[in-house]
Parts: sequence; C-alpha cells; structure tokens
Amino acid sequence: MAHASNVIAPAGSVAVLRAVDFFFNLRTNLVNWNEARITRKALNELTDAQLEDIGLTRADITAM
Repeated sequence: MAHASNVIAPAGSVAVLRAVDFFFNLRTNLVNWNEARITRKALNELTDAQLEDIGLTRADITAM
C-alpha cells in the first residue's frame, strides 16, 4: 500500500500545478476586482444622504 510520503510525482507535474494555480488565482483576482469595481460604481451613484443612511462616506468608497 502506497503512502503519501512514498509517492513521487511525475517530472513536470509541479510546474504544471503552479501554472494552473497561477491562472486560477488570476481569474479569481479578476473576478474579485470586477465585483469591487461594480460595487464602487453603484455606491458612487448614491447621494450623500443615501450613503449616510447605510453608514458610508465618499472616502469609504475610494478606500474599497
């Protein structure tokens, strides 16, 4: 029976894993950035009174 400490990965598998992780993380970061951009845009369209109602200021929006 093989144990994890006995298993040797095929040549190049670590490089492939790192490349896949890179692109997966890139996609995740782009999705997060876009969601934050959409949120900032929507908040910027609110009036100062509406922002105050939800406990935010214009400075809070730019800090996001």
